[in-house]
Amino acid sequence: MKMTSEVSKAVEGLSANDKASVFASALPWLQRFHGATVVIKYGGNAMIDDELKASFASDVVFLKLVGLNPVVVHGGGPQINAMLEQLSIESNFNAGYRVTTPEIMDVVRMVLTGQVQREIVNLVNQYEPLAVGVSGEDANLFRAVQHYADVAGEKVDIGLVGDIVEVNPDFINLLIADGLIPIVSSVATDEDGNVYNVNADVAASRLATALKAEKLVMLTDVAGLYSDWPNSDNVISEISTSELADLMPSLESGMIPKMQSALDAVESGVHTAHIIDGRVKNSILLEVFTDTGIGTLVLNEDGNND
Repeated sequence: MKMTSEVSKAVEGLSANDKASVFASALPWLQRFHGATVVIKYGGNAMIDDELKASFASDVVFLKLVGLNPVVVHGGGPQINAMLEQLSIESNFNAGYRVTTPEIMDVVRMVLTGQVQREIVNLVNQYEPLAVGVSGEDANLFRAVQHYADVAGEKVDIGLVGDIVEVNPDFINLLIADGLIPIVSSVATDEDGNVYNVNADVAASRLATALKAEKLVMLTDVAGLYSDWPNSDNVISEISTSELADLMPSLESGMIPKMQSALDAVESGVHTAHIIDGRVKNSILLEVFTDTGIGTLVLNEDGNND
């Protein structure tokens, strides 16, 4: 199943009666998911394109106003790269991770919590004053230990890169109970107060698990999980956890963190995980409130997502 921008354009071109029909068809989903928590990993082009940013913010507010509890977890790789370049700070990668010196960690922290998070909060609050910025440092939301990269079988120190070992969701639950939308930056601390850069996909997965979320929705820059990339652009519409586990070794490196995070979440109790195309306007609503949805749906082992 594939979804392109043409679908989004078609939705915009619906008549008033057709739009009313769309809203009516969403009723079963509104009833089913009322009061449910949905964790959304926000990244990719959806964070860069102004039209997509506005669409994302309106989707999140819509979820809240119709009775769901959205929680947004974000990264900000492109914005971090831009700031490091602006400050003339050299940044290198090792085994797929940014080597994070204390100087670079200061920039990561500043950009994620002071720039990207604030922009998302402001975008959401332009529709309804509901968004609240939260760092993974706040109330020890994310606890981490230092991650060491595996390079040719050797353990390599890559600086202040962390693995999340504990999630303390009480603060987030309080915000949800107060009717607010938490916007969470993917940084974490250890027991000694050191601050770490953590993978936003992993942070979203771990938070979804801790919150006992109904759904984990991950925005990407592709249409979903391809069945045989690069030989085919056919998207797998549904996949069970066992099928995904079997497929993991054959995936391209860029998809592995997202799909592993989705797999971990569903295996840990999150009802479903969705890998969707963030380049499509209103992609979150299309996934949550339509029969067909878009992208790839990861289900629990027996395929039962009732």
